[in-house]
Amino acid sequence: MSGYDGRLELTWTNKHLRLLAHEDGRYEWVPPSDYRVAEVRLLDDVTTVGAVSADRAQDNLLIRGDALNALRSLARLPEFASEYLGKVKLAYLDPPFNTQQSFLQYDDALEHSVWLTMMRDRISQILELLHPTDGSLWVHLDDDEMAYCKVLLDEIVGRQNFVTTIVWEKAPGAKGDTDIADSHDFLLVYAKDRSRWKQVRNLLERTESQTGRYANPDNDARGPWRQGADGTAKSGSEENRWPITTPSGRVVQPAAGRYWAFSRETLENALAQKRVWFGKRGDSMPIIKTYLETAKPGVVPTSWWPNSEVGSNQEAKRDHLNKMFPGIVPFATPKPERLMRRIIHIASSPSDIVLDCFAGSGTTATVAHKMGRRWAVIEREAATLQTFTVPRLTRVVNGSDPWGITKSSEWEGGGGFRVLDVAPSMFDADGGMVFLADWMTNGKLAEATAAQLGFEYEVAPPFVGRKGRTRLAVVDGVVNEAVVRILVSALPERERVVVCGTGIDTDARPILRELRPGSTLRKIPAALLDEYRSSRQLRLDLGDVPEATDGVTSVTAAAEVTA
Repeated sequence: MSGYDGRLELTWTNKHLRLLAHEDGRYEWVPPSDYRVAEVRLLDDVTTVGAVSADRAQDNLLIRGDALNALRSLARLPEFASEYLGKVKLAYLDPPFNTQQSFLQYDDALEHSVWLTMMRDRISQILELLHPTDGSLWVHLDDDEMAYCKVLLDEIVGRQNFVTTIVWEKAPGAKGDTDIADSHDFLLVYAKDRSRWKQVRNLLERTESQTGRYANPDNDARGPWRQGADGTAKSGSEENRWPITTPSGRVVQPAAGRYWAFSRETLENALAQKRVWFGKRGDSMPIIKTYLETAKPGVVPTSWWPNSEVGSNQEAKRDHLNKMFPGIVPFATPKPERLMRRIIHIASSPSDIVLDCFAGSGTTATVAHKMGRRWAVIEREAATLQTFTVPRLTRVVNGSDPWGITKSSEWEGGGGFRVLDVAPSMFDADGGMVFLADWMTNGKLAEATAAQLGFEYEVAPPFVGRKGRTRLAVVDGVVNEAVVRILVSALPERERVVVCGTGIDTDARPILRELRPGSTLRKIPAALLDEYRSSRQLRLDLGDVPEATDGVTSVTAAAEVTA
């Protein structure tokens, strides 16, 4: 078949745009080239709890700010990119379900296209952080958006990388005030590369009932073997329906529509090894023994998770948060630690990185910490962090959290974490013009400029950044011939320099090119704003974005700089 193009995709209003998240929770539609959604934000230190290292990128991270900004910072700031880019083993997302309800801790009533765009942008950024073979993404939803998100994930992650939909029984009882009681949530599971993830995901430990399926009725010296099977299967071919004579002389054969679950050769080998059971009287259907001693060290997870195995919302609220925070209205939708323990066990191993960009009350970080994983979690609401997340994680570090999986994991405290803030934008807009923000002083201008241009922030005066054999110099003032000569005199042989200044003397450009070929001189913020558009102009339709003068791009107008 020929003459067709295109692909299966989900469309929605303003899909071609991006969302700018404001501090008050509002969202604004903007073009992808808008500096406010393309900017790489700094991550500022707020505080530390417990034991941390000298390298903050290697510590557990609790980041306050919009998830998209924080995820971009982890992927683009060289300091963090070396630790996170392509190294996250598990990303768990428990986003607002878009139930058109209002909760105390967050607004869960986003317009449908806003919710889809919000999810699309964050999932796309998370994919960059996931490990190429071992990484997996778990998205926790209910009926309101699950079906739409499944199609969205097929489009972004790839339908071939879909693993399964897990159904979690979140409520043990039925409510009497509705037509049909909603007692479950969904977990959409995707692997970065499913063809390889199957080999690295972990099995579950056998339960007592599963271990009880192994017995030894014939006193086999090789130990207990699996009971309950009759040696037949519901699928096969006529070659798998031959008659078998039992030791008693009885002839047996699969019933209509059933087939032997083994080949003739397999049966012959098993008979030679005395691994076939025909029942106590020797006249039953044959079973080829599978011994407990040689069985796999665990069982394959199923897609049905009852609350008896992994807990419920009620367990998380009543038996945990209410006890940890007495007198405080509990977080609306906490997840039980037993649920997160199973997810983290399946998808990661000790010391692996676990990511959650909708941290909420901190269940993911709490369980990851107790299970010996590194973690990075992001939460937009400062009140949620102050009331729930930071106090809860502090108790985990101090060993004063006796609830959840503490006893079963033998957790006694230890470790630590850093609290970081997503820095504000380095730009301000006034009257249609874009300026450097007032806070861009005391070295912040150099650090932020290095972040936007992808330089490792490395202070070695007069330079502040390095990218291979290119140095970065940032001048909060006019770059003239004298400044250029000073910079070049300090530049090692065979290296180049990118000089960024808030003011540029036009006579300085030819001097720099002459003294050190390949070096460039760029104006702030014009150079930074232009960076966002130039890196995207080949794949985005910028027809609605006004052309700026002097190489400056902004959503609304050309940028100016303050002296």
